[in-house]
Order: sequence, then C-alpha cells, then structure tokens
Amino acid sequence: DVVEILGAPGGNWRIDRLERTTHAQVEAVRTAPGLYLPQPAEAEATSPGAYIPPVPVEGVFLDLPLLTGEEVAHAPHFAATARPWPGAVALASGVEDADHRLNLVQSLPATIGVTETAMAAAPSGIWDRGRALRVRLAQGQLTSASEAAILSGANLCAIGDGTSDHWEVFQFQTAEPVAPGVYHLSLRLRGQAGTDGVMPDVWPVGSRFVLLDGVPRQIDLPQAARGLERHYRYGPARRPLTDPSWRHELRAFAGIGLRPYAPAHLSAREAQGDLRITWVRRARRGADAWEGRDVPLDEGREAYLVRILQDGVVLREAEVDTPAYSYSAEARAADGTDGAAGALVVQVAQISEAFGPGPFAAIEVAA
Repeated sequence: DVVEILGAPGGNWRIDRLERTTHAQVEAVRTAPGLYLPQPAEAEATSPGAYIPPVPVEGVFLDLPLLTGEEVAHAPHFAATARPWPGAVALASGVEDADHRLNLVQSLPATIGVTETAMAAAPSGIWDRGRALRVRLAQGQLTSASEAAILSGANLCAIGDGTSDHWEVFQFQTAEPVAPGVYHLSLRLRGQAGTDGVMPDVWPVGSRFVLLDGVPRQIDLPQAARGLERHYRYGPARRPLTDPSWRHELRAFAGIGLRPYAPAHLSAREAQGDLRITWVRRARRGADAWEGRDVPLDEGREAYLVRILQDGVVLREAEVDTPAYSYSAEARAADGTDGAAGALVVQVAQISEAFGPGPFAAIEVAA
C-alpha cells in the first residue's frame, strides 16, 4: 500500500513490510504517486491474419547450361511454386533420407506452368515465327519485351520433359494473355545456351515451363557429389520437415553447365576420294566478343569425337584434336562406303575432360 504521512517526514510512502507486535514496525520507501499511474494507451484494432493451409509445394529441378557464365557449372537450379504461396519454401538435402540439412530458402514463388500446345523444333540464332506456344501457369504472369531487351537476355525460360537434365532454353518476345493464367508466347529465340544440340523434334503438350527470372536458384552441391544420388525434401519453410506438405525426391545431376556445345558449321566435301570434314568450335562462356580471332577454349585440351554411320550403324569412330577430319579413300574402301548405296551420316561432338562428349552435330552426305 501507499500511504501519506501528514506530519514529519511527510510525503507518500510505499509500505513494503509490516510487523505487528506490541508496536507496529513498518519498512517503507518514499515514492511519488505519478510513477504508478497507468499510462494512456490507444485501443488498437487487431484482426487475425488469413489462414494459409499447408498445401504441397510443386518443385522443379533444372540441370541447366551456363546462362551468364557466372554460375557454378556443376550445380543445378531449383524452382518451387504453390497456390496459395506459403510465404517461403525450404529445400533440404542429404546423402540419406534421414540426415537432411537446409540447402536453400526460396522466398518468392517461381513462374512455373505446362504447355497446352506442341512446339516443333526450329533453327537457333534466328527468330522462330512459328505457331504460338500456349502455356498455363500455376502462378505468376508473363510480359512482352522489346527486341533490344530480348537480345540483352530478357524473358529467358526453359522447357523440358520433367527430368533434371533435358531442358531447352529459349526466349520469347510476345506474351499475349488469352485467359486467366494462360498465355500465347510467340516470336521466340530457340536453343539458347547451347541447348540447340538437345532440342527434340517436338516438345509435346504437357511439357514443363519455367521462367528463368532469377527466382530459380542454384542449389549447394559439392563437386564430388556430381552424378551421385542424393535425397531432397522441400516444403513450406514454416512447417517441419516431417509435415505431410513436404515432398521427397531422389535425384542425381550430371552437371550440364560442364557440357560442351555441339560444333557449328559442320560440312563435308569430297576431294580425290577422301571425304574432308570440317566444323567450327563453340564455347560455353566468353564467346560473345568479336575482338578475338577465335572463341575461348573452355576445356583443358581441344578434342573431338567423330563418327561415321550408315543405316544407324557406326562404321568408324575417331578422336581428333583439331576441328577437321579426313575420311580417306582407303578407310572408305575398308568400311565398304565407297560408292555403296545409302547415305552416310557424319556426327561430331566436342569432348570435355570433366563431362565427356557433348551433343553431336550431324550432317548427311552421299556415300
């Protein structure tokens, strides 16, 4: 209690202890009334936040080639989306499905969808003016861009069959909304970042689509773990790893960023019975400059794998260290291709010491 003493010493005193015997013994501390008055407070209107149910997260692993040249060459990308978005998605990885460690946290939803029309193969390096690609997004939106922006890297995306390492990187200039979450993508640049070498004859309906706008990020993968299976779990970051909304996948990655590009300008001409085959080397990074005489050599040594096929059968295979090969008249006679019916198929791939042969460039020549 606080009491006021009218005589000396006067003032207000807070009684902390009182002992009653024949006399009353009081222990008190001098105080001021204002110290214990309640402070004025404004009533704040509070409303509970919207409840976000723990829905499963859709995750996509993309083993992509180098896009800017600054990426970790052997590490794949991960993209996740969900509707509604849980605020953040966590990815955990481990050698076994029991000892997971946090790998990354994705705070924004990735723009992921599926194709509702087929997209046929097209040459790279020129505008693809074919039929528009219809894409339905799970979340997000797509926008058109100018030609200058496209040539500077805008609207970069990937289309694939859902496996980790089979993706084509392309760009689109026009994105026309035709329904909620549905777009028509036209005026495209196909086979970017060397993926022209793995472009199929057609991407069918139901192919996966991922916008490469910086939201998909590379996962942390040791160099020694390339090609080895590891366990991955991903789900809402606010929920524990054992929550039913988390998903589990067992994945191994080849390290497509280390894969050489398919050679360009493959040609063959016959001279005095020999078949002279030449091509031009390409580079995975630093190849856009026009000042140098040749593109940089990304590998420790220059090497190519040359194959001669007829009716799908490999007749001859050779490894060379220059962008040229001579299929001599003697070799053609030994293989039985000099004057034989049926065309020959010449395939050439650059060899990487870390990855092995890359995609083959191929031409058909008369036997």
